[in-house]
Amino acid sequence: MFVDEVIIYAKAGDGGDGCPSFRRESKVPRGGPDGGDGGDGGSVIVQAEENVNSLANIAGHRHWNAERGGHGEGKLRTGRKGKDAIILVPPGTLVRDLARGHLLRDLKEVGDSVIIAKGGRGGRGNKHFATAVHRAPREFEPGTVGEERKVTLELKVIADVGLIGKPNAGKSTLLSRLSRAHPEIANYPFTTKYPNLGQVRVGFDRQFVVADIPGLIEGAHSGVGLGHEFLKHVERTKILVHLIEPDPQDQTDPFDNYRQIHDELRLYDATLIERPEIIVVSKCELPGAAELAELMSEELGKPVLQLSAVTGKGLPELIQTILATMDANNDNDAF
Repeated sequence: MFVDEVIIYAKAGDGGDGCPSFRRESKVPRGGPDGGDGGDGGSVIVQAEENVNSLANIAGHRHWNAERGGHGEGKLRTGRKGKDAIILVPPGTLVRDLARGHLLRDLKEVGDSVIIAKGGRGGRGNKHFATAVHRAPREFEPGTVGEERKVTLELKVIADVGLIGKPNAGKSTLLSRLSRAHPEIANYPFTTKYPNLGQVRVGFDRQFVVADIPGLIEGAHSGVGLGHEFLKHVERTKILVHLIEPDPQDQTDPFDNYRQIHDELRLYDATLIERPEIIVVSKCELPGAAELAELMSEELGKPVLQLSAVTGKGLPELIQTILATMDANNDNDAF
């Protein structure tokens, strides 16, 4: 199950109370105060983890409570610090305060973390209140209350390459041929209901991550269908591979389909159409695919590749084009 948005409630641990204690030993009539400090409460922390690819692991765990700090004890013994509650999420997760709506942190890299609820501070024992004239203080501090907060966790997939196109354009089949991913594939539109990720290895030292973005339709930028749920995952991709089906099942014009997806990206976020784009006519084993690729190349003034994920034709050329595009944009600091 793929989950890309979850609301959680976080409650940090309260700090432990300081201790009002006096030293009591044989033959020590005036031992004086020896109350220890309370321990700090644990915090609730959200952390990006490499082997997590969805928020499904926390979808059924909406309340997160960190451990409270232990109370101070006599003989200047400090209370135990409360244990932190750590929430593991995928890289690319946005952490927002639910009440105010502001972004707490964008966890882009593995190991990035943010404290969403800070633990309470432990109180001081009566030892801290002793003075030259007040030698037997009974004062002590209670621990402070830990923070509590509701936050929204929103995942936006991070990938080097995003596969876009109309439903049934062959994105899932291509992903399965490029990588070891096993997306659902069927002969009907909207088979893919959430992004699938796959890692492509080239030789011993090159690799990149591909995301299969579910099919977009007209009006997706305004939320038609599952538009926003799909489009937000395009934001984190560095290169777009646009697949165009030469003979759509709905009898629409392939060139119009390309323009429609292009317009949806522009209307959702104008910067998306500035991303490097590789245009590919899929299912090139079908009649008319070569003519469509030639026509689109003339109209758009850029190369248009031909690909058959079934036969494997064009796969090596696509991989090399992706690597060359990545290298060119790395040199230009585009990423």
